[in-house]
Amino acid sequence: MKRAIVAGATGLVGTRLVKELLSAGTYDEVHLLTRRRTIFHKEPTVAEHLVSFDHLEEAESVFQPGDDVFVTLGTTMKQAGSQEKFIDVDYHYPRKIAEFAAAHEAGAFLIITAMGADRGSRFFYNIVKGSLEDTLMQTGLNSLHIFRPSLLVGVRHDTRPGEKAAEWIGRPLAPLLRGKWEKYKPVHAKDVALAMQAAAGVERTGIHIYESDDIQRIAQAVK
Repeated sequence: MKRAIVAGATGLVGTRLVKELLSAGTYDEVHLLTRRRTIFHKEPTVAEHLVSFDHLEEAESVFQPGDDVFVTLGTTMKQAGSQEKFIDVDYHYPRKIAEFAAAHEAGAFLIITAMGADRGSRFFYNIVKGSLEDTLMQTGLNSLHIFRPSLLVGVRHDTRPGEKAAEWIGRPLAPLLRGKWEKYKPVHAKDVALAMQAAAGVERTGIHIYESDDIQRIAQAVK
């Protein structure tokens, strides 16, 4: 039986990802780690696990050998309310999920970080994302896939004024971004979801990093 676990199924990319996984029918079961009931709770192949991410140990029993694990968790400083809480959501929660995945011999572990992720960055956001990547690389995962999208676009259910403003500015400029600048183009949530799904479908061990232009190329190839 082929199973997927998704953490972050209510977010922009997570919602799109679950839709794509269900549409493709690749997995016999799709398990969602979520704080609240999702729009997928009536789907026959979906099993929801309502968890407190501050007590993720309660969800460890969900993990089984061979599971493909998708992590699309993420927040903003405004939503988090403090740097400490931001670090919880964008570093500690994914780290703990990765530890469970490694301990239970997961298949592929696929996660979204961010363009510019670097623990040596001057920017707090990129430091956290880069620190997470470095930690994941040392966790003992069999097949680690890191996706670094640029500005994400799509229909959000939450309000992020800064990102909406950047999207409004970035979309008209996108056709002008070519060559080495192509990775700065805004990327649609559906394309990230398609790229993650495609990567999970190719059995490869080791560490694989996908920049934003890689994500868009993979998505176009599988559409």
